[in-house]
Amino acid sequence: MDFLGAFAVLDPAGTIALAERSLMVQAVFFMLIVAVPVYFLIFFFARWYRAGNTKAKYLPNWEHAKVDELIWWAIPFEIVLVLGALTWFSTHELDPRKPLATSHSPLVVQVIALEWKWLFIYPEEDIASVNYVRFPLNKPVQFKITADAPMNSFWIPELGGQIYAMTGMVTTLNLMANEEGRFVGMSANYSGVGFAQMRFVAEAVHQEKYDAWVEEVKTSSSTLRWGAYNTLATPSVANQPAQYGSVELGLFDSIIMKFIH
Repeated sequence: MDFLGAFAVLDPAGTIALAERSLMVQAVFFMLIVAVPVYFLIFFFARWYRAGNTKAKYLPNWEHAKVDELIWWAIPFEIVLVLGALTWFSTHELDPRKPLATSHSPLVVQVIALEWKWLFIYPEEDIASVNYVRFPLNKPVQFKITADAPMNSFWIPELGGQIYAMTGMVTTLNLMANEEGRFVGMSANYSGVGFAQMRFVAEAVHQEKYDAWVEEVKTSSSTLRWGAYNTLATPSVANQPAQYGSVELGLFDSIIMKFIH
């Protein structure tokens, strides 16, 4: 999907994104219970109390209208209670750190936000990729996210909400794709001159295609060691996807620890 040509958050392709869209729709409908009558009454009052309508009564001397006050206080109050309860339960249900309820064990992907590109490390497969992440269809993916650059935000709109990437810290985001396809991933936090081009491709495929891709990447002669990583971490814009057939052990943890004194 072309993100610029559509509202990706309203076209979910994953479990979390579908639940988030449902939450947004419910919240909007509850708020329309107040908004629709208000807009109706605006036009009604404008027409009924116009200067030329002699049937409209002018009653300036009144202090209390108990029935009217009950309506315009009780209904919004009840809606606020419903929205508050909805927000409370959904906040806990959609906690990005909460593992997804599935019989499959999650695929762990370590994510590093650089200037201005994304590095993905697969610790179990011992491979890495730049500006491209692939994962199996209908299998939970646990993203472990940090930054080796200004604070950023990791977001795949069609699969779920964003979460921040910060130096010296690890944030967790659990997602799962229910549809096969290529999705646009991006930075959702302004981080400098290359922010607008800091995008990546997230592709969900069947398990067989994922396994074949892993084997293909492993044949690459490129190894992501500290020297290669330091070169990669140099600020650059609009990097083409790249792959590494092996990764230096403990690289992700070392990147985090260099900010901890």
